[in-house]
Amino acid sequence: MRTALMLVMAVGLVAGPAAAQDQGAIVSQSGGGYSLAPGDLVRISVWGREEYSGQFQVDEDGNLHYPVLGEINTTDLTVRQLRDTLRTGLEQLFANPFVTITPLFRVAVLGQVNRPGLYTVDPTLSVLDLVALAGGATEAGNTGSIRVFRGGAASQFNYEDEAIRARSLGEIGVRSGDEIMVPRKFFARQDWWILLQFLTLSLTAATFIVTVSQ
Repeated sequence: MRTALMLVMAVGLVAGPAAAQDQGAIVSQSGGGYSLAPGDLVRISVWGREEYSGQFQVDEDGNLHYPVLGEINTTDLTVRQLRDTLRTGLEQLFANPFVTITPLFRVAVLGQVNRPGLYTVDPTLSVLDLVALAGGATEAGNTGSIRVFRGGAASQFNYEDEAIRARSLGEIGVRSGDEIMVPRKFFARQDWWILLQFLTLSLTAATFIVTVSQ
């Protein structure tokens, strides 16, 4: 009984900070349970059939255009359901099609990174993996306060929490079209250099004024 009580208390301590940071929207969406959305890319592989393999994008209406099968509406469709749909369609052409699908996100990485831009990534990567793809953070970059923006709205997640930083893009709910923003540190190394130059200049000016006044 005592062991069970201690376990409950430990879980409460772990969950507490996350709840305080309003992380309730964070859900696992990785793997076959991920629901496709407009703008998503999917890498489809059909074993032994290169003509049916490749990368395909879900358009703004939620449709995916696939060889022979034509237009497939993916609205509210999970990766697993899309795989089943493709298998059913391909079974009309050849026996036992082996299909694998990997969702890919198109995400912008902005702010204090060395190579800001738009990246197509696997949702199993973490946010820090994505920052690394963008050349890593600059010296002025604050990786402890990375934010996600969607449609110009305020950031949704706070990555100062180590438990959040360790999760994948899919697990924290990042979608295609989102923006990952690496903010600037409050006071970076170059700021110290500028401040030192300013103080040196001020001291020189003050010394000159005192000398002239004498």
